[in-house]
Amino acid sequence: MKTQILPFTLLLTLLPFYTWADSWKAGAASVKITPDKPMWMAGYGSRKTPSQGKRTDLFAKALVLEDAAGNQGLILTMDLVGIGHPFALELTKTLQEACGFSRAQIALCTSHTHSGPVVGRNLAPLHYWSVDPEQQKLIDEYTDVLEEKLLGITKQAIANLAPSRLQHGNGKCTFAVNRRENKPYDTVPDRRAKGTLKGPVDHDVPVLSVRDAEGKLTAVLFGYACHATVLSATEWNGDYPGYAQEALEKAHPGAIALFWAGCGGDQNPLPRSEVELAVHYGGDLAARVTDVLKAPMTELDPTLVTGFREIPLPLQKIPTAEELAKTAESTNRFEVARANYLQRKMKREGAIGDTYPFPIGTWKLGKEIDFVFLGGEVVVDYAVRLKRERRGTQTWVAAYANDVMAYIPSKRVLLEGGYEGGGSNVYYGLPSLWDESAEEVIIKAVASQ
Repeated sequence: MKTQILPFTLLLTLLPFYTWADSWKAGAASVKITPDKPMWMAGYGSRKTPSQGKRTDLFAKALVLEDAAGNQGLILTMDLVGIGHPFALELTKTLQEACGFSRAQIALCTSHTHSGPVVGRNLAPLHYWSVDPEQQKLIDEYTDVLEEKLLGITKQAIANLAPSRLQHGNGKCTFAVNRRENKPYDTVPDRRAKGTLKGPVDHDVPVLSVRDAEGKLTAVLFGYACHATVLSATEWNGDYPGYAQEALEKAHPGAIALFWAGCGGDQNPLPRSEVELAVHYGGDLAARVTDVLKAPMTELDPTLVTGFREIPLPLQKIPTAEELAKTAESTNRFEVARANYLQRKMKREGAIGDTYPFPIGTWKLGKEIDFVFLGGEVVVDYAVRLKRERRGTQTWVAAYANDVMAYIPSKRVLLEGGYEGGGSNVYYGLPSLWDESAEEVIIKAVASQ
């Protein structure tokens, strides 16, 4: 007898276990956040001019989920290199007051594209010598407009809430390379072909699909652990995450694709530096997401539990006022910028603290997904360890979330040193290296939530 294959939409109506009265609700919205004036770009201290046109638009997107009991969660994704603590604090306060969310229900995720604008005072020492008063005014104005737009799409996503079916799956994408252990980079293609690339990586592509009552895809949330640094020109560009989202939305008209960056602090897209490569990597990532969407995906029970807290992450020895004054006379312009930044902080607040309020968010989606949101440029060791100690590939670890204040090295990387191990701290204005206990403090805090 010939087997009859039923359409997906008909299957939805026949599944006895799935009742819309006890289902998820979901709503999504999107808005362009491309600056409308030439502005200073974030991520590279070597740039000499503000932006010069755009290659692609930049977007912010909102996804609101509501479980069967009415518990809600909001994920905001942004095509930005990062946001700082003051902006995150102001934005989440606004969202709580205007939309009724608790802080635990809000996750702020950035793609870490290095072809987006400076936001607020994020990476201030890196841009200190480039940003004149006129540019700083444009940055401040853009930051205010950005907050308004994020509030707007959040309200729109809430208005779009409708019964939905959530499913999850996991794919693989392999263009991310451990940048600490595969130098020189021009040997990467040959090493890749021979299977001799070194170092830990996280090539998982977690996917969450949202479908409406007719089975149409309305949103897809996905992540990948790799720096968005294919490009370094002066055109606005979402880099490979932007191209991936664009490809998915083109393939699924009406759907909103949202990207979150994983623990890619020490992961690079290699080779790089050409627009064609950014398009290629974005297309490859979109294709892997599509593979997951086409394959059988696991139903997600309509339960959501969210948590958030800031922990005092310890730093090593803090410089004294005398030491800062001496550093301010250095010939290293970035050291001078950090010293000036810390001197102003000391004058304003009376002291430089020996800890940093490090943000950790946790979402439990159904019985399956363990979603962790970590601040900073987190190295891949954290994802590898958390997946090993928790739920394997069903543990999703986002970095660059809620506050991008510095690189977050594992103890291994901290002791090895180098850029990710602490050399980069000067560009963020962090007063010293992280304490050797930082990794264990973070892992224990995640476990306790």
